[in-house]
Amino acid sequence: MTVVLAFDQGTTSSRAIVFDHSGSILGVAQREFTQHFPQPGWVEHDAEEIWQSQLEVGREVMATCGLAASDVAAIGITNQRETTLLWDRSTGRPVHNAIVWQDRRTAAFCDSLKSAGHTEMVQQKSGLLIDAYFCATKLRWLLDSVPDARERAERGELAFGTIDSWLFWKLTGGRVHATDVTNASRTMLMNIETCQWDDELLSLFGIPRSVLPEIHGSSHVYGETDADLFGESIRLGGAAGDQQSALFGQNCTHHGMAKNTYGTGCFMLMNIGETPMTSNCKLLTTVACSIGDRREYALEGSVFIAGAAVQWLRDGLGIIESSSEIESLAASVPNSDGVYVVPAFAGLGAPHWDSYARGTILGITRGTTRAHIARATLEGIAFQVADVLDAMKQDAGIPIEELRVDGGASANDLLMQFQADILQVPVVRPKVVETTAIGAAFLAGLAVNYWSDISEIKQVWQTDKVFQPSMPESEVVRRRERWAAALTRARQWEPQG
Repeated sequence: MTVVLAFDQGTTSSRAIVFDHSGSILGVAQREFTQHFPQPGWVEHDAEEIWQSQLEVGREVMATCGLAASDVAAIGITNQRETTLLWDRSTGRPVHNAIVWQDRRTAAFCDSLKSAGHTEMVQQKSGLLIDAYFCATKLRWLLDSVPDARERAERGELAFGTIDSWLFWKLTGGRVHATDVTNASRTMLMNIETCQWDDELLSLFGIPRSVLPEIHGSSHVYGETDADLFGESIRLGGAAGDQQSALFGQNCTHHGMAKNTYGTGCFMLMNIGETPMTSNCKLLTTVACSIGDRREYALEGSVFIAGAAVQWLRDGLGIIESSSEIESLAASVPNSDGVYVVPAFAGLGAPHWDSYARGTILGITRGTTRAHIARATLEGIAFQVADVLDAMKQDAGIPIEELRVDGGASANDLLMQFQADILQVPVVRPKVVETTAIGAAFLAGLAVNYWSDISEIKQVWQTDKVFQPSMPESEVVRRRERWAAALTRARQWEPQG
């Protein structure tokens, strides 16, 4: 029996998952890795630790499943997006920690670009709004802040990549310096129409072409792993940024289909077909997928903090010992008793885009318990998603008939029911909630003919549970009005500049 191996390199952990031809999970291995916070608002990762953790879980899951390299038809990679890395081409060593997508150190520079009138050009060309979230300003910071980095980059000695590029480089012993079109579309350096690096954007951000990887399709044989890593070489069959991979894994392959992934952040994407559109509601236009000659686009709204808020309850406040405890704790009270948590720990993403917002808890009384705060934290995640869906419906001009969900927190029935209530649309959870990983597996499998076409893949997807909205509309309106009021208290908290 042959299988497909998915490398799911996330913000807080590296995972490897084995899928068979029916889409069933045969094995999972996972390692958390260190989060570095050198200054307030700064978030970094040790790229070598990421690589070692990803290699270890790959070897572990193969051993657990009794697999040899010859049993693996292909490896597909899905990764945390926008996290930015610069490394030495000759040694393969990073010149600095990776700057994580959550990092806000370049917010002031982004403000200066917006003040200088570059917003429209950047959005028209890249599909993105100028923000510290994306790679371009992070890469500029590395080039300007690491000693000799800019000079070395211009001499061709350094390589830039998002995490997919880093893994391709390490897996092939430096033979492949490439990225897929979905990850490239998150850099703010790629033209969304041509899907090539754009000279005007490179000039604006001061990025030399010499550091950039080649751009390929999402389902594409990038090369083979070094034979000594897994005993024999294995084909690298595809890559996609985690949210685009989840969209594909959810079979949202038709115009108007939408999914939301509940991970460290929360990410809603809606398929908008083969022609990009510019959002009027501060959403992003991104490449959804590229298979052969077919390229599809998506609107995206990103919520920076979702599952990370639950981790904060665990690690920061200590009111739960494990993340899985939050559902039972939150369910121990009938409601949040007027408490609202705005988890803007890293600012607010779509559709607000406020780098200076900060987390806020409102409505606390002497009767407030840790259960109320836990419930309000979950509700805060759902309210953020509802704000994004409103903007998406307005941009697309079509109603969304259902929201497909995945990611760790989608297993939380209380959160999913509240999400359906606040959205007033059904929330559909699939049997395989590892849709980010299975999307990468599908893309890699298609590249090596493990699956013949998309219609064969569609037969794999199955529904686990549908959450129907049950909250009275008047109550939804009241709760969302209170949420909007809470948002105003959280916004523009940090001084600008």
